[in-house]
Amino acid sequence: MQTLQTTSLRVADNQLFILDQQALPQEKRWLDASTVEALVGHIHALRVRGAPLIGLSASLLLALLAENGKSQDELAAALETLRASRPTAVNLMNNLDRMKIALWQEEYVPALVAEALRLIDEDKRLCDAIAKAGSALVKPGSRLLTHCNTGGLATAGVGTALGVIARAHQEGNVSNVWVDETRPLLQGGRLTAWELGELGVPYQLITDSMAASLMAQGQVDAVWVGADRIVANGDVANKIGTYSLAVLAKYHGIPFYVAAPQTTLDRHCPNGEAIPIEQRAPAEVTGVAGSFGAVQWAPENAQVYNPAFDVTPASLISGWVLDTGVVTPEEVANGKFA
Repeated sequence: MQTLQTTSLRVADNQLFILDQQALPQEKRWLDASTVEALVGHIHALRVRGAPLIGLSASLLLALLAENGKSQDELAAALETLRASRPTAVNLMNNLDRMKIALWQEEYVPALVAEALRLIDEDKRLCDAIAKAGSALVKPGSRLLTHCNTGGLATAGVGTALGVIARAHQEGNVSNVWVDETRPLLQGGRLTAWELGELGVPYQLITDSMAASLMAQGQVDAVWVGADRIVANGDVANKIGTYSLAVLAKYHGIPFYVAAPQTTLDRHCPNGEAIPIEQRAPAEVTGVAGSFGAVQWAPENAQVYNPAFDVTPASLISGWVLDTGVVTPEEVANGKFA
């Protein structure tokens, strides 16, 4: 396969490397991900994260394994193992469905390579289209609030919600971005703050619990988030804490926008209640770990509840910003996603 580079993925010498997103921002560390076991381990540990990026990394790995001589049966088994690595993010399933079609073609090796590269190029175009559609909704002087990380680290392109914010800033319409730290793994504090700094976008980092106070003070003009899955009735699964922001925004009369590519749509899932929600390790809540070290602050025997995602009902969403344009609540109520 040709040499390839995105913010978080690299293909060189027929090997796949990922940027370790648990090491950022203290360290920029590239790790080998050239086996199914290695990539699944990176996905479970969130060294690879972001719904689009997970799907793209799995697709690239399958193509590379094919080029390295794996049989169709071996690749089929690898595909199913990768599919099971992250149950909530539907981009992974959608991408692998396309790779599966390529896998059973007679000339399956070039078909898999072509499909994986096509998915990368598509993601870049999807991100650009989302940014263009979404930035039109950002008014001059806007103070925006975002959650988790939805930029180039999570995609092959400029990102989803963060791509919108970056473009709106380039157009001179963003005065400040409030960045939720995003407990328990601090993707906002570690990754979004780093990306915005690299882009020169003015931001202020806050703890998750500060959002309500800022909204009450009139310091937030809109909330922008990404999505791991959008289902038929418009409900959205995203990083834990998204739902509470949507409730707060509704109470304070603040627009709440979801930015995502079409690959995040799951028309076969009827509503949010049917979305599987991944439960993660207690250690993520009882302390914190990263390239800076590890600290535990909770009692050793503390019982923990740690869902990775929550579901925001469609009734709390002001608009779904896709690569095809902005979808309104009225359109969703009339079956746009069904």
